[in-house]
Amino acid sequence: MSHIEKPAKAGGFSSLQSTMKQVLRSQKTRQNIKNLLRVNQTDGFDCPGCAWGDNDHGTFQFCENGAKAVAWESTGKTVGAEFFAAHSVRQLATQSDYWLEYQGRLTEPMRYNPATDHYEPTSWDDAFALIADTLKGLNSPDEVEFYTSGRASNEASYLYQLFGRLFGTNNFPDCSNMCHEASGVALIQSVGIGKGTVVLDDFDQADAVFVYGQNPGTNHPRMMNALRQAARGGCKIVSFNNLKEVALERFASPQSPLELLTPAATTISHQYLTPKLGGDMAAIRGMAKY
Repeated sequence: MSHIEKPAKAGGFSSLQSTMKQVLRSQKTRQNIKNLLRVNQTDGFDCPGCAWGDNDHGTFQFCENGAKAVAWESTGKTVGAEFFAAHSVRQLATQSDYWLEYQGRLTEPMRYNPATDHYEPTSWDDAFALIADTLKGLNSPDEVEFYTSGRASNEASYLYQLFGRLFGTNNFPDCSNMCHEASGVALIQSVGIGKGTVVLDDFDQADAVFVYGQNPGTNHPRMMNALRQAARGGCKIVSFNNLKEVALERFASPQSPLELLTPAATTISHQYLTPKLGGDMAAIRGMAKY
């Protein structure tokens, strides 16, 4: 006799194991456990791993991605002058991003020497003097571009943009700007504002949620708890995605003892549609027409 098996679940105990693995790899386990308890808390700091909003539901306001980002910010692994003396820039360029990341964090300012093709240590005074001389030598503040990573903390990015604006420019392209410029322009043209208009409380009030082309279980797992809570409250969730992501099918919240320690999980999507590329727009138009 055949039977229908439930799809695998995402989250649960495996996510807890992954989180602890990242904390242990940082070589500063005790410090990073304390750090994680402060992530996205009123008296703590914003997670550098995602931009999902904060709420007051629980002590653990982070996901596996966030735990990795926080643990790596305060890792015990370091690279100093000896590392760069042994590796030319040409050699480093052949390594994967993964390999480069796990060598460790910088311990002092480094300056590229084109004659040797190596980064070489310099003093903080010389580093600041070089930056100042370069900035003062520009014809206009708008000739400089202040680039920062999306992994930088909100606090560091805030100070960075203050410095740039005091210098006299608004040139701040970052990864979010480049990723979302097109959607921001389209939103301004269609609804008059270039960012989302929903707030976290909308998930608690919604009768239906449509998820288009997102992979929250992979890219922003903290959203999964909001979707889980909505689904358990009777909200109907419809997902459109070419990729069948397990988290959007069944999700076990690490904050739920039952789902953490047993096979139990919450069904997230009541309908999971996988149209061909471009088919989601056809579906949206059909819904609007209907």
